Amino acid sequence: MTDPSPRQLIIAIDGPAGAGKSTIASRLARKLGYVNLESGAMYRALALEAIRWDASFDDEAVLLKLAQESTIKLERAVGGNRVLLNGMDISARIRERDVTEAASKVSVHPRVREWMVARQREMGIGGGVVMEGRDIGTKVFPDADLKIFLDADPVIREQRRLDQQKVKGAPAEAIAAELRERDRRDRTRTTSPLEAAEDSVVIDSTSMSEDEVLDRIEELVEQRMVAAPGDCE
Repeated sequence: MTDPSPRQLIIAIDGPAGAGKSTIASRLARKLGYVNLESGAMYRALALEAIRWDASFDDEAVLLKLAQESTIKLERAVGGNRVLLNGMDISARIRERDVTEAASKVSVHPRVREWMVARQREMGIGGGVVMEGRDIGTKVFPDADLKIFLDADPVIREQRRLDQQKVKGAPAEAIAAELRERDRRDRTRTTSPLEAAEDSVVIDSTSMSEDEVLDRIEELVEQRMVAAPGDCE
C-alpha cells in the first residue's frame, strides 16, 4: 500500500505593506512547488488598465466594468510570477510607484473587491497555492489550511520599502508618506479591512531575517501536513 500524496494546502499570508509578504510567499511557493497567487498583482493590473483608460480611481462602476472586460492571468516563472493583462506581460510595469499607489485606491471599492475575490477563489480553490494579500484569510479563503499574518514595526517597514525603491531615486519621505497612507486606507476601508483572522498565526518580522521567517512558516506547513495527510476530500 502506497503512502497518500501530500495534501495540497491553501496557505494565506496577510499583512501590511512592507512586511515582506510578497517575497516570503514567492519563496515558499517555489519551495513547496505551489502556485503563488498575488492578489496585489491583480489589483495592480486593474489599476494599470484604469491608468491607460484615464479612468477615475473613485468611479467604482467604471472600474468594475474595466475588471469585467479584462483578462488577468498569473503564470509561474523563474524568479516569480508573470502577470498578463489581456495577453500582455505587465510584470515589470505594475511594480512602479504610480501603479502601486493607484492599486491601493482601486482596491477600496466593494464591488471591485467582490469581483476580485470571486476570481481569486476560482484560481486557488483546488489547493496547492500560497496566496498573499490583505484579506486572504478573512475574506478570500476563510477556511484556508494555514493563515499567517505577517507584520513588522512601521519604521522597519518604511525602511524596507525605501530599500526596494531607492534604486529608482524615489524620495525617502515620499515613500514613507505613501506607506502610511496605504496603511490608513487598508485598515479603515469598510469592505474587508486589513486585520488578522482570529485563527491566524501572527509573525512579527521586525527582528527576523527573511530566512528565519521562511523557516518558521515551513514548520507550520509541515505541522498542517502531518495533522491532515492525504488528499483533500
